[in-house]
Amino acid sequence: MHDVLLGFTTIAAVIAVGYGIAAVRLLDEHAQTVLTRLSFFVASPCLLFVVMSETDVAGFLSRNLVATAAGVAVAAIPYVLVATLVQRRRADETAIGAMCSAYCNAGNLGLPVAAYVLGDAALIAPMLLLQLGVLQPIALMVLDAGREGTRRTRSEAFWRAARLPFTNPLTVATLLGLATSLTGLRLPDFVMEPVGLIGGLAVPGVLIAYGISLRLGPLPGRGVPAVELGFVTFLKLVVQPLGAYVAGRLLGVDDVALLALTVTAALPSAQNIFVHATRFGRAELLARDAIFVTTIGSVPAITVITLLVA
Repeated sequence: MHDVLLGFTTIAAVIAVGYGIAAVRLLDEHAQTVLTRLSFFVASPCLLFVVMSETDVAGFLSRNLVATAAGVAVAAIPYVLVATLVQRRRADETAIGAMCSAYCNAGNLGLPVAAYVLGDAALIAPMLLLQLGVLQPIALMVLDAGREGTRRTRSEAFWRAARLPFTNPLTVATLLGLATSLTGLRLPDFVMEPVGLIGGLAVPGVLIAYGISLRLGPLPGRGVPAVELGFVTFLKLVVQPLGAYVAGRLLGVDDVALLALTVTAALPSAQNIFVHATRFGRAELLARDAIFVTTIGSVPAITVITLLVA
């Protein structure tokens, strides 16, 4: 428990540095964008490749991936049912709401939490693979199909979505790391050392950029019904981690992996949901407010989970 609290304190301290840097105007929104892009496209893939290539993943992903998928399913399906049968929402709007309910911020906050709270960045891999390889392509295919004036056929939309995971650097790096581990390939030090050095930038870069965004980013406004926002938040921070925990127990996952499954399921809604919502013009206010509320609520949620499960 001491190590967990130390991990949270470390993360909070680095975020506070970013907030302070922005408060004194040493760095601005442009610097935040640069840090975020550098972390996402360069440093985080390097970190994931190193971690996954050095991890014994043969039996690690199977049960963990199933339990992670179960947590996603029990959170997303209720929203889809309510939005479709009760609210009569469009399919593309429902897709955004379902992502808010079950799609975690695994890239930005997941890596620091896995590295410093759980002690192993590889523990975020099941969530990353599921989201980037399956959930995001499906959601984007639905959003693309609902876009007014689109001329793409269903076949074109399918293949566009199928290619999407392989254009994401986090997915590519994770898959390459998995392949390296599974084949037993050992790359020379003159390759791994610089890759590891660059990967060391990932966590502090993401956290400092996040701190800057807290100081300079816009706060959510009104426009989303409190009942719907509360429902999405409940699904994200309570139902999803509970589903992952129960599934992990039933599958016989060890205690360390069980804590990791539950904690990663309690991560807040991912920031790129708002990017997709804005791009397709669907449920932008829900995406924005859900990300804000679940980000704040995830801290006490993860703390409680750690106290109960650890």
